[in-house]
Amino acid sequence: MTSVLVLAGGLSHEREVSVRSGRRLAEALRSKGFQVKIADLDRHLLGTVDALQPDLVWPTLHGSPGENGSLRDVLQHLGLAFVGPRGPSSRMAWDKPVAKALVARAGVATPAHVAVAHSTFRQIGAGAVLERLARDLGLPLAVKPARGGSALGFHVARTATELGAALVDAYAYDDLALVEHVVEGTEVSVTVIERADGELRALPPVEICPVDGVFDYDHMYNAGETEYFTPARLSPEATEASLQAALTAHRVLDHRHLSRTDLIVDAGGTPWFLECSVSPGLTETSQVPLAIAGAGLQAADVYADLAERVIAEHRTARDDA
Repeated sequence: MTSVLVLAGGLSHEREVSVRSGRRLAEALRSKGFQVKIADLDRHLLGTVDALQPDLVWPTLHGSPGENGSLRDVLQHLGLAFVGPRGPSSRMAWDKPVAKALVARAGVATPAHVAVAHSTFRQIGAGAVLERLARDLGLPLAVKPARGGSALGFHVARTATELGAALVDAYAYDDLALVEHVVEGTEVSVTVIERADGELRALPPVEICPVDGVFDYDHMYNAGETEYFTPARLSPEATEASLQAALTAHRVLDHRHLSRTDLIVDAGGTPWFLECSVSPGLTETSQVPLAIAGAGLQAADVYADLAERVIAEHRTARDDA
């Protein structure tokens, strides 16, 4: 029986979400006949790996433990098959300003933005920084930690006063904050999966409609706080542009197997790149399962096919080495 080790938990602000993602994934894989064990990211992990000798490791860790590349470096060093990007690629996507620069260079629009370090904010004067940001980027401004997920520390500032408070909160999660102009439009996410033949498939965009207009942590994970439409209510041209933007982000950031790209589609149908998730959520309110269902697929089938593909890919690479 094929064995899969699902990694969930970890010491991050997103631990609870990670545990939920891991449980959902494990249930899906077990329903397809896989032997699945869930393990936390702790001092017992390497012993668990040695004892289990899994055919595949599937990280569902959100936040720095699973997305900053270090764990993936360890998994690769151990010679394990695992789902998702390798360490260097993970680091590129995890750092939002870096990801934006790379994706923009590939021709995808991204909102005007600047990364502001906490030390810079303090040393050159908070008042001066806030004034320049509001003037040069134009209000309203979205503020978020430059490295993080689940919309933790995310705020939309419509005044310079709100901008200051938003930066202070963002710095509670990271010493680097990303401040970007808010592009008005339809917020969507696009899931990209690798098929058995190695080709990439972008699933139907999921439209995200939070009840009060701000897609923060509570709206992301609490049932009833956000309405989703799959496929998104976009024109055929805007839908195709969104799919192509997500495929470009997946390739440019050197993702493997599975990714989720977040976009804003403006009134003219242009998709604007926000970020690309290294380890997208798989909870009951996450966009990846919604996109899979919107494509007429079953999540368990998609996860099982992906697991088998990654295992086969790894064995081929090992035999060729």
